[in-house]
Amino acid sequence: MTAEPDGPQDRLRRFATIWSRAVYQVTSTSLTRVEFEEQLLPLAGRLSEALRARTFDAEEGRAVGAALVAAHCTDPESLSRSLDCVDAYLVLYCGQDGPQEDLRARSSRLQHAMAAGYAGALRDRTLAEQEAIAWAAQSARSAVAEALHDSEARFRAVFEGAAIGIGIADLDGNILQINGALQRMFGGSEQTVRGRRVTDWTHADDAPQVWKLYEELVRGEREHYHVEKAFYRPDGTVLWTNLTVSLLRDADGRPQYQLALMEDTTERRLLNLRLRYEATHDALTGLPNRTLFFERLEKAVTAGDGQRFGLCYLDLDGFKTINDSLGHAAGDRLLVEVADRLQSCATAPGEMVARLGGDEFVALTTGPDTEAEVDDLAARIMHALIAPVSVDGRELTVRGSIGIVEGPAGERGPAEVLRSADITMYRAKSAGGNRFELADPEADLKAITRHGLTTQLPAALDRGEFFIEYQPLVHLGDGSVRGAEALVRWRHPQHGVLGPDRFIPLAEHTGLIVPLGRWVLEQSVRQARDWQQQHGGHPAGGPLRINVNLSPCQLTHPGLVQDTVDILERAGLEPEALCLEVTESALIGADDDLLKPLRRLAEMGVDIALDDFGTGYSNLANLRRLPVSILKLDRSFTQGMQQFPADPVDLKIVEGIVSLAHSLDLTVTVEGVETGAQAEQLRILGCDTAQGWYYARPGPPERLHDLALVDATG
Repeated sequence: MTAEPDGPQDRLRRFATIWSRAVYQVTSTSLTRVEFEEQLLPLAGRLSEALRARTFDAEEGRAVGAALVAAHCTDPESLSRSLDCVDAYLVLYCGQDGPQEDLRARSSRLQHAMAAGYAGALRDRTLAEQEAIAWAAQSARSAVAEALHDSEARFRAVFEGAAIGIGIADLDGNILQINGALQRMFGGSEQTVRGRRVTDWTHADDAPQVWKLYEELVRGEREHYHVEKAFYRPDGTVLWTNLTVSLLRDADGRPQYQLALMEDTTERRLLNLRLRYEATHDALTGLPNRTLFFERLEKAVTAGDGQRFGLCYLDLDGFKTINDSLGHAAGDRLLVEVADRLQSCATAPGEMVARLGGDEFVALTTGPDTEAEVDDLAARIMHALIAPVSVDGRELTVRGSIGIVEGPAGERGPAEVLRSADITMYRAKSAGGNRFELADPEADLKAITRHGLTTQLPAALDRGEFFIEYQPLVHLGDGSVRGAEALVRWRHPQHGVLGPDRFIPLAEHTGLIVPLGRWVLEQSVRQARDWQQQHGGHPAGGPLRINVNLSPCQLTHPGLVQDTVDILERAGLEPEALCLEVTESALIGADDDLLKPLRRLAEMGVDIALDDFGTGYSNLANLRRLPVSILKLDRSFTQGMQQFPADPVDLKIVEGIVSLAHSLDLTVTVEGVETGAQAEQLRILGCDTAQGWYYARPGPPERLHDLALVDATG
C-alpha cells in the first residue's frame, strides 16, 4: 500500500493524477500522460482554491471548463469524466478542513459552472469554425465562379475535395450538383439528394426567417445568409447543420446559381443539449435542480391574470440521523427512492418536482385552481412517504415536513415565495414533523422579524441601544429593600422597547450573549457602587446587592471568572454585593468542569442563586454539591397563594422547599409576588426575600434609590 499524501500540495497532485488518468484516453493531444497531468495541475489548483474560498466564485469553475476545451478535451466523454472526478475526489483531497456538507454543495456548484464554461468555450470554438467556414465559403464561391467560367477541372478539385458539404442549385431550387461530403451527411445516394428541390427541405424547427432569407437571395436582393437549420435524412433521422447559402452571378452580374455550404453540427448540438440537461438536473436523482426550478417558479409567479400557483416545500425528518448512522451511500439511495416516489405524485399538467439540495425537495403546481390542487398534491406526497424504504436490508421509515404556499400570480417574486415556503416548512417541523402546514403571513413576519433582530444585535450593542431596568428585592421579615435584579431591555429603532424574551434566545444562539452579558454585568456593578455612594450602605442589611443573570453560554465561557473579578475591581465593589443568577435547567447534570468557575466565584464571596427553582425537575439531594447560597422559587409555586384561602398543596410544597433550603443554609427568594396576601403567606412560611409587582415593577435605577431611602428613614 502507498502512503496517503501528507500536505495540501501532495493531495492536490494526487487529485490531478487521478483526473489526468481518467481524461487522457479520450483527449486528442500529442502530450504524454505525465505532460498532460502537468497541464491539468494548475486547473486542479484553481478548483481547490474556489472550493475553499471565503466567497464562492462560479467564474473559477467556468474558467476551468473553458480551459479543458483549450486543452483539446473536446470529446463529450472528457467533460463527463472530469465532472465525475471533481464530484468524487475534489472534496476528499482538497476540502479536508471544512464542513463537508457545505464543501459538497460548493463542489456541486463548481461542477455546474465547469459544465457551463465548457459549453460556452465549445460554442465559441464553433463560432470560430463557422467564421472559417464562411471564409471558406467565400473562397469556394469565388473558386466555383472561376471554375464555371475558366476551368471545369479546377472547380472539380475544390468541389470534391472540400471537407464540408457543398451543393449547387439553380434559382428555381433544382439541385444540380452535390459533393461527396454532402452526400455522406444525408446518408443517401447522389440521385436521392439531387432528385429533391431546395424548397422540399422544410423542417418543423425551421426559424420563421429561414425561408424569407432564401426568397430574398434567389430574387437577387441579398448575396448570402447564414442560419442554423435542420434537415430530415432519408431514414427519418434529423441532421442539424450550420448552413451558409451564397448567390453566384454570371460575368455580367446577373443571378445564376445558389451555392450551399453545410457543416454537420448534430453531435455538437446533442452535446450542448446534454450539457444543458446536466446543468439543470440533479446528478443523483435525475430531478430538475434548483436552477431549472427557479426558472419554472419565476414563470409561474409572473403568469398572466387568472393564473395561480401552489408550492410544496418538503424536508425529510431525521435524514441527518440516517446519514450519520448508515453512511452517505445509504442516504443517497434513500434520496433516490424518495425522488422516484415524489415524481410519481406530480404527473398532472402544470406540476413538477425538483430537488433543491440535501434532503430538500419542492413540488410546484400551476393553473387557475391551485387552491385545492396544492392540498391534494401535499396529501399525495405524504401518502407516498408512508411505506418504508428498504436500504441494505434495513426498512427505513421516511417522514417529511411540508410548507405550502399558494396564491395568485403577479403578487410576489420567486425568492419571497420560496422563503415563505421554507419558513412554513420549519414551522411544520417544529410542530412535530410528519405533517404539512399552510403559509401564514403573520408567522412569516415573526420569523422574518426574528431573523432581522438576529442580524441587528451586534450593531445594537455598539450603538448603545440596550439599557437596564431594576426590580427591587424586598426582605419579607421587615419589608426593607435589600437589592435589585438587573433586567436588560432593547430600545429598538423600529419595534420599540423589547423585553429579554425577544432577544436573549437570539443572542445565545449567535454567541453575542457573552459580550452582551459582560456589558450588563459592568453596568449593574457600576450602578450598585453608585447606590452605595449615594446613601453609604443600607442600615437594615448592609449594602444593596445587585443580582445579574448568567446564561448557559456564559457559564461555559473561559473568561467568566476573570471578567467578573476585573469588573468588580474596576468599580470598587465588594464581591458580597454581587449575586449571579443561574437557571436550574442550566445546572441539571452539570459536571465538575462546569461548576468549577461558580465555585471559584462563591469562594470569593459572590452569591450564586439557583433561578427558576422547581422548573427543572432537579434532584433535591443534588443541591448539596452545587455552589449556591440562594434558591429563587419559581412563580408557578406561589400563584395559588394570590387567592384566599391559599391552595393547601402549594403551601405544603413551598413549606417543604423552604425547610430543606434552610437546613442547607440557603436563603429563599420568591418571584412573582403580586398581592399583599401572597406576601404575608410567604413570610409566614419562612421565605426570606421576594420580588414582584406588589412591591415595584422594573424601572430606572433612581426609583430603587428612592425606595431604599424611604426604607432607611422609616
